[in-house]
Amino acid sequence: MREKLVESGYAAGWAVLKLLPEPVVGVLGDRIADAVWRRQGRGVHQLEKNLARVRPQASPAELRELSRAGMRSYLRYWMESFRLPVWNDRKIADRMQVDGIEHLVAAMESGRGAIITLPHMGNWDLAGAWVVRHLGFNFTTVAERLKPESLFDRFVAYREGLGMEVLALTGSDISVIGTLARRLREGKLICLVGDRDLSAAGLPVDFFGETTRMPAGPAALAQRTGAALLPVTLWYDGPVQRARIHPPVEAPAELGRQAAKSAMTQAMADIWAAGIARHPQDWHMLQRFWLADLPSTPQPQAAADETSAEPSPRAQQGEPR
Repeated sequence: MREKLVESGYAAGWAVLKLLPEPVVGVLGDRIADAVWRRQGRGVHQLEKNLARVRPQASPAELRELSRAGMRSYLRYWMESFRLPVWNDRKIADRMQVDGIEHLVAAMESGRGAIITLPHMGNWDLAGAWVVRHLGFNFTTVAERLKPESLFDRFVAYREGLGMEVLALTGSDISVIGTLARRLREGKLICLVGDRDLSAAGLPVDFFGETTRMPAGPAALAQRTGAALLPVTLWYDGPVQRARIHPPVEAPAELGRQAAKSAMTQAMADIWAAGIARHPQDWHMLQRFWLADLPSTPQPQAAADETSAEPSPRAQQGEPR
């Protein structure tokens, strides 16, 4: 019953919100966000704990206001995503401002392929639609399989409608890592979310002075294929979303393969941390993130190989992102 209700809610969002005037949708999103924020549920409480790491000097009152802004940003993501399928090319172009385009264009024109990696910031779907429609680069991404299956199918259809190839993380005979590597060797683009992986295969990184784990997949794929590894940060700036495509993260030539993979993952983490520090309200991390917050912490593998390094799905509290 719960799964049917969840699916019905998403279906209603896609069916109804695209019909409403945009100002009405914006006000509705803020009101829903404020109502959830006032309830102080588990997700909001965890968001405030995470933001306390980002802004350690903030007072309790400042953290509360920051978490309120964070929930409004998170609901803005959903409201935009429900309406995104009916936005035309001009609308998408008007809603995005991107710096560092030259890094992506250079990688794609060289034929080496590119891996865009980003944290749970802003609206990844809007950025992806902009890459497809404005730059003309279709890309491959990964989605976590959801229950019910019909909800997963809805999200796959939604993203495929925006021009993305979507691979299911589990439940398929297709090798995710193998398919992504093949796309890169063909000189194509893949996009992965890379700021959270609490599995044993995740690589430990320092993030705002504490240890967490991030997926080894993006760095491993770059090593394996020679593709450019391009970290991206996203944030809202008034009515538009801004993005910065950072210069490629290179494998340190003086390090061995595993050490280089760890160094590349830490370099991405440092870039994301700087972006999150500037725009903490747009980091949509409502889950436990640092190892210190976990009830029990498995020991990280010292040498996670490429085949076990799965890219992280864009998900929040069971919701596809």
